[in-house]
Amino acid sequence: MAVLTVERIRADVADVLGEDPADIPDDENLADYGLDSVRLMSLRERWAREFDIKASFADLAERPAVEVWASLLGAQG
Repeated sequence: MAVLTVERIRADVADVLGEDPADIPDDENLADYGLDSVRLMSLRERWAREFDIKASFADLAERPAVEVWASLLGAQG
């Protein structure tokens, strides 16, 4: 099974927001960058299918930041 990485989280967030991954900070609230609940649900479902993550939508929505998600999702590097 593939391993979720911090870089992949950042790239996927950038993809749904139409941004460059380099413009997605690790420690800021992604809602401030336009991440809404529909996009968050899409990301969570993508990661659940590809990486068998167990974190719920509510877990991710509570603290929408790459560094927090990396910890919740068990991301590598």
